[in-house]
Parts: sequence; structure tokens; C-alpha cells
Amino acid sequence: MTIFSSLTNRIFLASALLAVLSIGAALVSVNVAVSSHAEGELVRGLEEAGTALEEYRQALFDHFSREARLVADLPRLKAAVSSMDAPTVQPVAEEYQQQLGADLLVVTDATGRTLARAGPAQALDVAMPGAPGESPSSEGRSFVSLRGGILHVVSVPIWIDPLQPEVLGTLSVGLALDDRTALQFRALTNSEIAFGAGGRIYASTLPDTAWPVLVPLLAAAGTTPTVVVGDEDYIAVTRPLAASGASAPVVSEAGGAAPAAVILRSRTERLRFLHTVHRALGVTAIAAVLVATLLSYAIARSVTRPLGAVTAVMRDMATTGDLTRRLPTSARSRWEDEDARLLADTFGTMTASIARFQREAAQKARLSSLGRLSTVVAHEIRNPLMIIKAALRDLRKRDLSPDDVGLAVADIDEEIARLDRLVTEVLDFARPIRFEYAPVDVNALCLNAARAISPDDADETITVRLAADLPTLVTDRERLRMVLVNVLDNARQAVDASCETQAGAAVIITTERSGPTGVRVTIDDNGPGIGADDMGRVFEPYFTTRRTGTGLGLAICRNIIEGLGGTISVTSRPDAGTSVRLELPPGPGADA
Repeated sequence: MTIFSSLTNRIFLASALLAVLSIGAALVSVNVAVSSHAEGELVRGLEEAGTALEEYRQALFDHFSREARLVADLPRLKAAVSSMDAPTVQPVAEEYQQQLGADLLVVTDATGRTLARAGPAQALDVAMPGAPGESPSSEGRSFVSLRGGILHVVSVPIWIDPLQPEVLGTLSVGLALDDRTALQFRALTNSEIAFGAGGRIYASTLPDTAWPVLVPLLAAAGTTPTVVVGDEDYIAVTRPLAASGASAPVVSEAGGAAPAAVILRSRTERLRFLHTVHRALGVTAIAAVLVATLLSYAIARSVTRPLGAVTAVMRDMATTGDLTRRLPTSARSRWEDEDARLLADTFGTMTASIARFQREAAQKARLSSLGRLSTVVAHEIRNPLMIIKAALRDLRKRDLSPDDVGLAVADIDEEIARLDRLVTEVLDFARPIRFEYAPVDVNALCLNAARAISPDDADETITVRLAADLPTLVTDRERLRMVLVNVLDNARQAVDASCETQAGAAVIITTERSGPTGVRVTIDDNGPGIGADDMGRVFEPYFTTRRTGTGLGLAICRNIIEGLGGTISVTSRPDAGTSVRLELPPGPGADA
């Protein structure tokens, strides 16, 4: 028996599997949708952060460019530059550098000679790009590397008259993209920022240990989906810093490479909420699966409970042979399956019909048996009564001799014995048999039965073949002897009635062991045998092929043998004889 052989298990497993698959598919879909949405939001947010950084940087630099052009037009600066005296220009440059808030301010003459530098110490020694062109609108933009960052420089000419420009020199104003600026941009974009160029990171909000991982991103275009920094996963977008109108790339250590900004956001941190979502979905899924499993089991039980009751009753019917078993009554439930209830009701109706049919059949069988018994008894009683009546008529004669009286009395006595035997057989068949158990020697019992059938020692029709090692049985001696006598008598009469009766006609009774403790008795004859049509009826009551038989002999024999726990069987072939086999058990309380 397998787990799928039960309808309850199949319904339960199918329902539970369907629920688990449905919940699992929904869980996977929700997880994928939530994760995809979170990833998309992270990428969009990062792109927006890159755009905001670029716009803010450009706006800031444009502001410095406008301020630089305004300062270059101030008469005071022009007068200082026209003096071509560095000590005169230096104080003016420092004052304007403080007012602009620039990280570097450099003033050069028309030949490119530096007249003044103002700004932090790390920016004072950087190499500046060449002077702007001679056109009044000429403006130069460039990037210059410095210690701890990249300097974004705008250079504007200093002239006397815009209509007839006479270039006095150049004013260069620089905006540093360093760690301080990166921190400002991080606060603005809520992202990690790194500035670099030429395979080198100059400034970043991330620790120095992470810079080697960021270097390959400088040359990457667009978004990099996975960057591992320490124990966290980042997503990065790279934006070039080359401004429109820039006249020169990064110089010095950068090797002339264009600078770029790398904007990073931690996927680990931003998607950490997914763990909570997944955990909540997992707990919900487990709870849903448990509820679905319980509901599946309840549904399976509600469907199969009536079927189980029907199956149990059918199993009892198969075991006991009682086809009238009824299903136990139970209160109807609102969750009970209507089809299963219909099946149970139909089964109950069927068993009720079978019970009614059996009662009717039993009644008909009793009436039929009574009719057949009445016919047999009437026929069997009529003959003896006729003989007794004839004998009594003879006894009424006055001149009857003593010998005739003796014959008449003998006839009456014989017929009375015949009537008694008939009544005894009918009672033995009709009423339950009560056995009296005692140890019995089967060999001795067989010899006794053979002598009862052949009292003349000269008659050798019955041959006895007895095994020497038979066990002693605990059985009813008289009942078993009656069976042996009945079967031997039938065999003897079959041999005598054969048209080929001769010296070779005989009945053989054989005993042998049957298993370790049982005994088998076989009675064979070489009479005419039993026809194939009659073989199936030999144990039926009232069936007989003899004119004077009642048809109860073999039926009574079978009742006795089966009552003793044994079996009786008959095999026969026409013109080849008949064999009757008795299988006798050791009996209650017999030694094994």
C-alpha cells in the first residue's frame, strides 16, 4: 500500500500541493516585483543624483565664471595690472580671492608672467594653463590636478577698452573638487562621491582603502551595476567633468586625461528593507501554507469520510459475508460533501434492499425446503406404512401360521427402523450438531466402519489400507463413524449397482498423515462414477440418484466434518470411479 492508494491522501496532497504552488508562485512574483522595483528605484535615484551633481557643479562654475569676468572689469584690478608690479597686484588679488571665495586666484600679465597668486597653500604651486586668446570674448576653461583634489579653472582676459581691447593680462579663478566639495555633493545627492582622472582618485567620501576599486570606474561609461567595497555592494554611475568650452584637459599628474566624477549608492544599505519584506512574506507564506494544509485536510476528510464509512462496512461485509450491514448514522454537517452523502445514502438503500431480498429469499428457501422435505418425507413414510399395513392385514388372518406371523412382525420391525432412521436424518440435518470430543484411533474406527458395512468376513469388496504412524485425534467418535459408514455404504452400493460388477469391483479405504498432526482418510471405488452435471450438487440437501435415498446423507456428512473443523471433497469421472477425501484436524486440546 502506497501513500497514493488512499483517496483521502490523494485529495489532501493534491489540494495542499496546489495551495503551496499557488502561494509559492505569488511569493516569488511579489519578491521579484518588489526587488525589481527597488533596484529600478535605486538606479533611477542614482541617475538623478548624477544629473543633480553635474547641474550643481556647472551652476557653481558658471557663477564663478561670471564673478571672474566682473572682477576682471574692475578699474582697481586693471590699474594694478597695468603697473606690472607684483607687490602692487598681490594685495588686490588676495582681497578679490577672499570676496569671491575661490580656491585659487591667479593674475598674469600679457606675456603670461605671474603677477599674483592667492588661495590655499596646496593650490599655490599648481601649473596654470596658457593665457586666453586676444578676443574680448575669449574665455578658457580647464582642469588642473592638485594635492587632494582637482581644480576647475576659468581664465578671462583683462583689458582696458572693450571696443578697442588692449589685453593687460589674465585673471584665472579656480574651484577645487576636493574632499570638502565631495562632502557637500554627498549631502546634496545622498550618495558617495569620488573625483579622479588618469587612473587615479584625487578625492572621495569613501575611505582611501576603497579607492583602488573605484579607479576602473573612471573609464566606465554609464552605470555599473555591482561594485564591491568592503562588505557592501554598491551601484555606481560615472559622469565626465569636461565642461562645454573647456580648452585644456587635466594637466600634471593626471597625464592629460579628462576628469570624471563617480557617484555611488550602497545596494546593501538601500535594499536592506527587502530582507524585512522577504521575512514578512516568508512568515505569511508559511502561515498561509499551514492554513491551506489544514483546509485541504478538512476538505479531504469531509469528502472521504462517508466513503471511508462505506469502505469499512464493505470490508466487514467481505470478511463476515453479511451483506446486510448498515452504515452508522451520523448528524449531517453543513460542510459535508453532497455527492459523498448521496453515495452513502445509496449504499444504505442498497444494503436495505439486499437485507429485504435475503429475508425474502430465506423465506422462499424455507418454503421450498419445506416443500421438498414434505415430498421426501411423505414418499419415504408412505412405503413403510404400506408394508406395515400389508403386514397387519396378514396378521388379521385367523389361519396364519407361526412362521408367517414371524415374517409379518419382522417386516413391521424393519419398516419402523426405517422410519426411525428417516426421522433421525431429518433431525440431524435440521438442528445444530452437538459434538462429544474424546481421543480416537482413526485406524480402529475405519476397521469398525468397514466391518459394519461388510459383516461377512468372506466378503472382500472393501479393502482397508491403514498407515502405522497416525496421530491420535480428539474428535467425536460416533459422528465420525457415522460419516465413514455413510460414505462406505454409498461406495458399496455404487459398486454393487454397476452393470460391470465382477470380482475386481472394490472399495478401498486409506489412511495417512495430513501435515504434522492431521489425518487424511480417502475412500475410493471403481463404480460408474458421477456425471459432470451432478458433481456440483452432491452435497445439496435432498439430491440423490438412488431410488430409495433421501438425499440427506452427504449433506449431513459435510455438516459433521465441517463442524469438527475438517473438510470433505468428492472427485469423480464417469466410468472411472469416485474418490471421497476427508481431511481431519487434530481437534481441540490435541498434542501438536
